[in-house]
Amino acid sequence: MMRRWRQRARTLLAIVGALAAPAALAAEPMAVRVVVVSMFEVGADSGDTPGELQLWRERFDLDTAYPLPAGHHDVLADPERGVIAVVTGQGTARAAATIMALGSDPRFDLSRAYWLVAGIAGVDPAVTTVGSAVWTDWVVDGDLAYRIDAREMPEDWPTGTIPYLRREPFEPPRPEREARVWQLNPELLAWAHALTEDIALDETESMKRLRARYTADAHAPARGTPEVMIGANLSATSYWHGTLLNRWARRWIDYWTDGAARFVTSAMEDSGTLQSLAYLDRAGRADLDRVLILRTGSNFTTQPADLTAAENLARDDDGYSAYVPSLEAAYRVGSTVVSALVADWARYRDTVPGSER
Repeated sequence: MMRRWRQRARTLLAIVGALAAPAALAAEPMAVRVVVVSMFEVGADSGDTPGELQLWRERFDLDTAYPLPAGHHDVLADPERGVIAVVTGQGTARAAATIMALGSDPRFDLSRAYWLVAGIAGVDPAVTTVGSAVWTDWVVDGDLAYRIDAREMPEDWPTGTIPYLRREPFEPPRPEREARVWQLNPELLAWAHALTEDIALDETESMKRLRARYTADAHAPARGTPEVMIGANLSATSYWHGTLLNRWARRWIDYWTDGAARFVTSAMEDSGTLQSLAYLDRAGRADLDRVLILRTGSNFTTQPADLTAAENLARDDDGYSAYVPSLEAAYRVGSTVVSALVADWARYRDTVPGSER
């Protein structure tokens, strides 16, 4: 009975879709120049505590909403400039689903669109400090692996996480990297970094107090000032924290990139976003060479010397002292690139920045 009901429902939906298709296809799809990808919003899209979308919504005049029922959030747009923004939802699964829903939507022509993922992240205090803006050169997935509880692993193992299809941590040779590692277009990345590296980033008294707690010699970069830089992102749905997992993250990035990348940021969605974009690229609906990822430091990935990992993880309010400055950094740095692409669209429509050198 249930199977017959499902078959009838599918038939009805197919009929409705066929009847609606001519009307949907009659409208010319929006020729999108830039897609801004954010991962979460807090409350409303404007006028309250901001999430990653709100500054873009308010300052970039993204006033036109397109419902996206198959995704996490409506698409917001400035059709005249060809700029749209989407919220994926947190985690790799939601990100992958929302990007695929947007990329498959016939209302948008994304074949020449640039994609800017702009969101907050944890940062390694041995490399940089909170408030910094990090252009991502490599994304490495941190989820697809074997795991043994650390209390049951061999004593000589550095971690209980083992690469998929291997028998012990960091066993050589590493497996094939498909669906685990992505290197972003180096030429586009270099162009974006050169365009933004001198942008001044916000600093607050609470950020200074947080930095001062990182007294270890190895954490000297944490005591510096925010900067625009380049580094690798570990993408994993689990929110991890602490010295030992931070040590694992560094080695995991090094292992999967053959030493070509340095771990700087930890975030939750970018491997899912890139996996969907890779499929959309294969279908001719997106261009992976036009993807940028900008992650800004809202917190550190490991604790200061005077706290345990558990104690620091419990201090979310203090630990995220750079929350609003990191949102501001994502917009200030990211919007510089978006504005440049839109302003010189006659040039960048067919030629990716940096490739003409």
